[in-house]
Amino acid sequence: MCKKSLSRPDSSQKQPMCRESSAREPIRPDSPNTGSFNRSLSQADSSNSDTFNVDSSDPGFLRAETINAPLSGKYALVTGAAHGIGRAVSEALAAQHVNLHLVCVKAIDELQKFALQLEDRYQISCSADQLDVGRPEEVEDYFRKKIHTLDILVNNAGISYVGLLQDMTAEEWNRVIAVNLSSVFYTSKQAIPLFLSHNTGRIINISSVWGEVGASTEVAYSASKGGINAFTRGLAKELAPNHIPVNAVACGCIDTRMNDCFTEADKEALADEIPAGRFGSPEEAAETVIRVLCMPDYLTGQIITLDGGWI
Repeated sequence: MCKKSLSRPDSSQKQPMCRESSAREPIRPDSPNTGSFNRSLSQADSSNSDTFNVDSSDPGFLRAETINAPLSGKYALVTGAAHGIGRAVSEALAAQHVNLHLVCVKAIDELQKFALQLEDRYQISCSADQLDVGRPEEVEDYFRKKIHTLDILVNNAGISYVGLLQDMTAEEWNRVIAVNLSSVFYTSKQAIPLFLSHNTGRIINISSVWGEVGASTEVAYSASKGGINAFTRGLAKELAPNHIPVNAVACGCIDTRMNDCFTEADKEALADEIPAGRFGSPEEAAETVIRVLCMPDYLTGQIITLDGGWI
């Protein structure tokens, strides 16, 4: 996100709606909606509500106390893990003794060094791989070769385009949508059968306040994040009978490389517009992700805003 002005939608314009009936039963392996997935699936029960123990002392920025649901020993995939929010989320999960699969598309050398550091520091298993999550065939191949069990999916990968829509090429538009939105479909499609195989799992999508209100000169980015929000709500309803929560964290101005387009003067002016008086940190976004992961599975389909009261 790299723009100060907001384009607010006109709420007076009503859109036609065609609504299908909501699914009431858990997804079964023999359901036509599960394709060729034929693994056995036991009936959901109260054993899914284990107790997660959140270690508030490591790393230091995590202040969460013990909350419901076990993270230790779980397996998580984090996309866009080399920098910013993805990197902070990865370390926060590692601090809870979660085994990690980390992917990025460019900074693979840096990510591999980071993975080794996490393994040494937290005594976990941590892989680092180069993956373009905007390409469905790569995602499918990655899951087939690398992911054999999975409990947590964090869809964080994202890019932005700053400029007038009329100057944007179709290729640039398609790339933003592929990386930011279509990738969430690609990874979720592959993860869900793994979740269903042991009747547990959690999905967290990293969204943006622009997905709710839109931003001038960031139309594609805003559209992709709005799509993530709708995707989150829809998939949450599909998977709720199986006690698999799907939620999103909609970030405001977080101090990451995506905001490098601002000068220091711009950043100071923008911080003045935020009631909290500053940008958020990647560590605060990561703490939010941990807290959401540790909530009861009845919390699902929610878009949780982290913006210092800005929007």
